[in-house]
Amino acid sequence: MGIFDLKGKTALVTGASSGLGVQFAKALAEQGANLAIMARRQERLEEVKKTIEDLGARCLALKCDVLKNDEIKAAAAKIKAHYGRIDILVNNAGTARSSPAESQSDDDWNAVIDTNLNSVYFVAREVGKIMIGQKYGKIINVGSIHSSAAMAASPLNAYCASKGGVLMLTKALAAEWAKYNITVNAIGPAYFPSEMTDTVMSNPAFADIVKTYCPLGRPGRAGELDGAVVYFASDASSYTTGQLLSVDGGWTAI
Repeated sequence: MGIFDLKGKTALVTGASSGLGVQFAKALAEQGANLAIMARRQERLEEVKKTIEDLGARCLALKCDVLKNDEIKAAAAKIKAHYGRIDILVNNAGTARSSPAESQSDDDWNAVIDTNLNSVYFVAREVGKIMIGQKYGKIINVGSIHSSAAMAASPLNAYCASKGGVLMLTKALAAEWAKYNITVNAIGPAYFPSEMTDTVMSNPAFADIVKTYCPLGRPGRAGELDGAVVYFASDASSYTTGQLLSVDGGWTAI
């Protein structure tokens, strides 16, 4: 049994009906974890569930809107009842809206902050209660390169604020819950193909932006986040907490 082995562990991935959430769930299943996946789109979740089960892992699919605390609490209770524990949480659900700050609507600002920051806290809080009881847990929040860097080429004020908040929430929870043997870390992806990034990445100007800001000169590819999520989910990261690992082709290095 290697340090990256996840056999016998139960992992919850939010926002798991598409994009990075699917990749995270598959990566954990491939290392032996059993999965619970949450999102609003039940039909899409059922498709992902089949993919996970084809990898040999058990999978529980739960419809859950992370903007509704009663649904978060109910989902956490169902996972605990089904598997007996939650060892790993990947807080992945997110959204993005791009508007100049001077004309951005209240609704757009609140939608991004509620989804990208508030829900991360509320899911972590409910799952954290279970982890505290079992004296073990691995929480992985999905931040961004925009947790620590803005971008002049696009007005991402709400997104940057939310992902910066995720970074500091990660540090705060890491400090608070270390005494319960819970580590809390964050992954900071650059741009990877997903439903959320399709509009941006299909813009012809995007290629020039990547060449300017990313030393490797390209977006991320499917599978290039697997190592980060498995590291933080496994015992390989037993002495790592409160950290942001940027998987960004060098974007935040310059």
